[in-house]
Amino acid sequence: MTEGYAEQLLLTLKRAASVLKAKGVPFALAGSYAAWAHGGHTSEHDVDFLIKHEDLEEITTALGEAGFRIEQPPEDWLIKAYDGEQLVDLIYRPIEIPVTDQTLADASVMNVGPISIPVLSATQLMVHKLLTFDQHNCDFARGLPLARSLREKIDWGRVQQDTEKSPYAAAFLVLVEKLGLAPAEQLRGGDGGQATTTTA
Repeated sequence: MTEGYAEQLLLTLKRAASVLKAKGVPFALAGSYAAWAHGGHTSEHDVDFLIKHEDLEEITTALGEAGFRIEQPPEDWLIKAYDGEQLVDLIYRPIEIPVTDQTLADASVMNVGPISIPVLSATQLMVHKLLTFDQHNCDFARGLPLARSLREKIDWGRVQQDTEKSPYAAAFLVLVEKLGLAPAEQLRGGDGGQATTTTA
């Protein structure tokens, strides 16, 4: 991602978030920009917001009125909003689990560039990343930068609990333990300890 595009994408994030804040609908920044806000690896090619499905029509109408181009992709778990060439994904069912008030409660308000918005917790970002792994899509190299850069902010015991049905997540957790990124006592049911909170 070029520097110019990154700057434009950050402006798009601000524009879209300002619309959502003005409407008063609950939302949370997710994906690579949320990781970046926590101090992790840099953003990639788009902006991801988690929203509730029942707010989708209100949100897309507001974004459309603000000049965003709304598109319905073949996938049935998100809507795309374009600000020129910059893309915002409005996700209402990540990892096949609908976004709820409880999902959005696992966020805290943080400064993201020029705006303060709710950002999904590092723990939940890791959970979402691990639950995308399956037999057709299991590239651990996509999860390691997140684990390495945010390891002190992640509650690994909770990650293990929330991904316990996935053998791919279990294998990844063995790897991060062996690499020294996750405390063994958390992953082995020790104190289930809370992750250390640091300032991004």
